[in-house]
Amino acid sequence: MEDLYLDLVKRCLTNWIQLGQDYAEFDPEARAEGRDWPPSGLTMIGLNRLDNVQACVQDVLANKVPGDFIETGVWRGGAVIFMRALLKAYHITNRRVWVADSFAGVPPPNAKRYPMDAGMRYDLYPQLAVPMEEVQRNFARYGLLDDQVRFLPGWFRDSLPSAPIETLSLLRLDGDLYESTMDALVHLYPKLSVGGYIIIDDYGGVDACRQAVHDYRTSHGITEDIREIDWTGVYWQRVNS
Repeated sequence: MEDLYLDLVKRCLTNWIQLGQDYAEFDPEARAEGRDWPPSGLTMIGLNRLDNVQACVQDVLANKVPGDFIETGVWRGGAVIFMRALLKAYHITNRRVWVADSFAGVPPPNAKRYPMDAGMRYDLYPQLAVPMEEVQRNFARYGLLDDQVRFLPGWFRDSLPSAPIETLSLLRLDGDLYESTMDALVHLYPKLSVGGYIIIDDYGGVDACRQAVHDYRTSHGITEDIREIDWTGVYWQRVNS
């Protein structure tokens, strides 16, 4: 029953259920790989990357890896809603899902400090700015807005250093920019338990994000193998403290 519930949640979050209402011509491969933007869906990461979230969560639960779950950069909330659905399906009440976002879109690039972000004007896309109240309503629509869901509003450089998070077992980054990716790594990766997973959504599709990951890994001696999920998403399991 858990698998049936979780499969239905994934198909609803990607708007696979009402696919005909999004586009006249629906491309199931593009939707599975997260290559399109479903106008009425709650996530653009696709089924494959949702499957990856599920596999990582199931592994940390099975192996009792301590820590909460977080996504940095949530858009309409689909991935974090799915994280909360996983906890619900497995009757887990002692972990939280942290929802970190500016809820005002992507910050303007600071090209002077982060040259890799030059020209990345994602801040000019108003469709990326989803208010926190809308994300909360999306959680509520699935019956998943409760005290196991915590919101961290603000730019990552401001919200993450003081975030009241003790330990993480799942860290999912979806911030696009070098700055946003590095802020999340600096302030959250040290809290990731050995045995936990880090997922980088934009690694394959955004050069600046990929460079931030490599710079952080190099400076901290991280050698765990990076595993590919699909054309843009990657992850690794932390095995060294």
